Amino acid sequence: MHLHHAISFKSPIPPPPNYALSPPYPTTIHNPTSNHFFHSNRNIPSSSSYYYCSIFNCSAGIQIPLPKQQPLNSLSFCNSNNASSFDVDVDDDERLRNVGVIKEIDVATLGNLCVDIVLNVPRLPPKPLDQRKAYLDDVSKSPPDKRNWEAGGNCNMAIAAARLGLSCATIGHVGDEIYGQFLLDVLEDEGISVVRMDGENDEVSSASAAYETLLCWVLVDPMQRHGFCSRADFSNEPAFVWMKKLSPEAKKAIKHSKILFCNGYGFDELAPSLLVSALEYAVEVGTSVFFDPGPRGKTLHSGSPDEQRALSKFLRMSDVLLLTSEEAESLTGIGNPVLAGQELLRRGTRMKWVIIKMGAKGSLLITTSSISCSPAFKVDVIDTVGCGDSFVAAIAFGFIHKMPLVHTLMIANAVGAATAMGCGAGRNVASLEQVIELVRRSDLNEDDSFWMDLLDKDLDVEQITLLSNMVINGSNGRLSRLCLEKVALEMLQKLEHVRSQKGVGGGAPYGYVLCQIYMEELEYLLSR
Repeated sequence: MHLHHAISFKSPIPPPPNYALSPPYPTTIHNPTSNHFFHSNRNIPSSSSYYYCSIFNCSAGIQIPLPKQQPLNSLSFCNSNNASSFDVDVDDDERLRNVGVIKEIDVATLGNLCVDIVLNVPRLPPKPLDQRKAYLDDVSKSPPDKRNWEAGGNCNMAIAAARLGLSCATIGHVGDEIYGQFLLDVLEDEGISVVRMDGENDEVSSASAAYETLLCWVLVDPMQRHGFCSRADFSNEPAFVWMKKLSPEAKKAIKHSKILFCNGYGFDELAPSLLVSALEYAVEVGTSVFFDPGPRGKTLHSGSPDEQRALSKFLRMSDVLLLTSEEAESLTGIGNPVLAGQELLRRGTRMKWVIIKMGAKGSLLITTSSISCSPAFKVDVIDTVGCGDSFVAAIAFGFIHKMPLVHTLMIANAVGAATAMGCGAGRNVASLEQVIELVRRSDLNEDDSFWMDLLDKDLDVEQITLLSNMVINGSNGRLSRLCLEKVALEMLQKLEHVRSQKGVGGGAPYGYVLCQIYMEELEYLLSR
């Protein structure tokens, strides 16, 4: 009979009756000196350098029994063939309480969870609100065919990120009707977790129209131009104005995420004060904030005092700001995208990167000391919906993996371009295979005169790097040309590695991630 010490963690998500952890949930922990982590659904090698400890269900939470190797005043992690051990004395209680947060979720998105209803129409909706409302009423009077439904909003970014192998969670409101269930099913299929933000709500019932999943009507005319309509367009208040504060589950997800992504359309659903509280909490817990104001940036800039204050705070406190050259000009009044980006960088108190998207021309990444430039890929564009969201996902991929800046831009351009080759967003955003094929082809839409004119300014930076089809790397003063072939080869190796990893194409479910969080916290303690 073996004696054990049992360490329990209380899970924030109560398990259902008779619940027990089983594959794909982790059922082992490993030697803290090893880089490997084995799960019960894998063949466990016989090497004595690994230690296997079962997890079982208990009233106290998740328990991990450890072989008793030391006196009762300490915990040890050692095997019988090795005299060394990793001890944690009971006297170190204070240190145990201050274990660092394990950020197992790569990207969490906030708000803007909607179902797109994609329809071909003879003409786009008119601009006057009353006529627009009548147009939408007419279009939506019959239930839309389910073949026209698609996951939209921040689901686009999350799906693109998951397909790059990132672990993703979406934080937001989803109703209990058929549209909400559709959204949950799509995200589950992509391996993306949904963290509900319903919280304590006494103002609206689940049967109320205000509780329903937000629908966005994506209208496409014969010239393939797009128009967008939702019920949020016809109200002075956010769609879910009854949602007053972040739920504990939402805060948990933000705390354990490396990146929190917010965009301007989030203001259509959530109150500015709620979005600001999420921003401030992310900063407090060390989660990097990505913000893309999108077309809403201009209206927020001239919107209500609460909207203006919230936008100003996001522009100051975000780590990474992403916007088009037109959006950068609307916020700064500066026409040159490089100078506009530098101005936005100066205004930020925590800003690391400002990224300017320039469509078919390419993109820029601006830091305090450098400007990185990457021309776009040549592709046959079918539909641009979701391209910006896919681009952001790849920027997050580069940020998390600490890739060189030009490499990050190059892969973001590739993911955005691959999405443009398809029709619609949601499940139609770029697949990993499409991105790999595009990078392998490496056909850039180079326009040297455009870049020289753009960069021929008195730019206060130490280094300017331009991705180029030129065979040999070269430099001219501050301008360095980086060979596309070299960058593409390095990125293909990275992407092939992602493809080779088990579970690529979808992040781990949030419950699984939580188990890993607790396992790694224990692992950290045992390694001290």
